Amino acid sequence: MNNFMEMAIDEARKGMRHNHGGPFGAIVVKDGKILSRTHNEVLRTNDPTAHAEILAIREASATLERFDLSDCVIYTSSQPCPMCLAAIYWARIRTVYYGSDKDDVADIGFDDSLFYRYIRGEEKEVELELINTDREKCLELLREWSEKSDKQMY
Repeated sequence: MNNFMEMAIDEARKGMRHNHGGPFGAIVVKDGKILSRTHNEVLRTNDPTAHAEILAIREASATLERFDLSDCVIYTSSQPCPMCLAAIYWARIRTVYYGSDKDDVADIGFDDSLFYRYIRGEEKEVELELINTDREKCLELLREWSEKSDKQMY
């Protein structure tokens, strides 16, 4: 068994047994060294974004003092949900090792299929109303950013 995956599983078990959240753990690694080791903390923090992968990315970024983790890999006990996958993309992590998949976790109540259908444009009936408002004022903000001489892109 892969040692990093074993650590991700142990971390998931730790969080699960302490009722911090679901059975999910993640490890971010750079050059064979662990930068972060986290588990799901949605229940402990009452934060719906406190998934193991998100927390692992935050901790690794803080450790390295940068947002670009392109030289890192992530090990996660389960296939990342759409939110975590987006965070992984934003962090520029190029390799994800995962254990159980989205169908496995759906079987125990963590069903992401609505999100995948929505992203693919197959789901029209979502309990979310997206309303575009005050676009012109927001475009002014974007223009201000575009003209900002000391901006740093990420």
